[in-house]
Amino acid sequence: MLDQIQQIARQAALKAGALLRRNFAQPHKITLKGRHDPVTESDLQSQEIIVQTLLQVFPNHHILAEEQGAPNSAKSSQDNCWIIDPLDGTVNFAHGFPMFAVSIAFQQQGAVLYGVVYDPMREELFEAARGRGAWLNRQPIRVSTVRELDQALVATGFPYNVNERLENTIRRFKKLVALAEGVRRPGSAALDLSCLAAGRFDGFWEEGLKPWDTAAAVLIVEEAGGRVSNFGGGPFDLASDNVAASNGLLHRQLLQALQI
Repeated sequence: MLDQIQQIARQAALKAGALLRRNFAQPHKITLKGRHDPVTESDLQSQEIIVQTLLQVFPNHHILAEEQGAPNSAKSSQDNCWIIDPLDGTVNFAHGFPMFAVSIAFQQQGAVLYGVVYDPMREELFEAARGRGAWLNRQPIRVSTVRELDQALVATGFPYNVNERLENTIRRFKKLVALAEGVRRPGSAALDLSCLAAGRFDGFWEEGLKPWDTAAAVLIVEEAGGRVSNFGGGPFDLASDNVAASNGLLHRQLLQALQI
């Protein structure tokens, strides 16, 4: 079954990504779900493509998607469930900044078994299957071997409710700017984590993420040999409010830096 899951999810990601690539240079109709949380017509169109592609083959599966209103929506951890972000990096997309992705994960009885993150502008498809490894365009990937935080390139993002967390967000950011070799804030958590899995980043942290932001990419990091936890070093799960990820070698240093 997992082979079919992988095939259909990859197909859905590529189809949705093709739509986003076509729409990228077009004017966007933008509405706000929150002050820093926009949605475009492309978010909705991408989600429709993904959901239709998945349910055509798996009509009894549940859907948990960012843009709610998807048919058969459910949050059950006991059933087959698809966790979807049809456009991770909507702010970037709406402003013409080409850093965004499609994210699709398949969860069974609470465990994510497969995840795919597709960057349509670079045509890079990151994916992982639990226990089988992680790949970029079907080639195996591994995390980096950087051992020291002062030699590490790390990435982060700011939550949509950043004004409610501003002081702690800035304190952590300032600490990592001082301690790491470099800090980047690209604007797509799914892509940031996927790049970590491919060895492009050495660490990542962020607060306020939702299951659709992390479900696929966390599996990709883990299957590429990385480590993922919450800020306290405890196990990460999709209900966690924060995530810290690394190549594993500098995870303790990253966690120490995140303590405020």
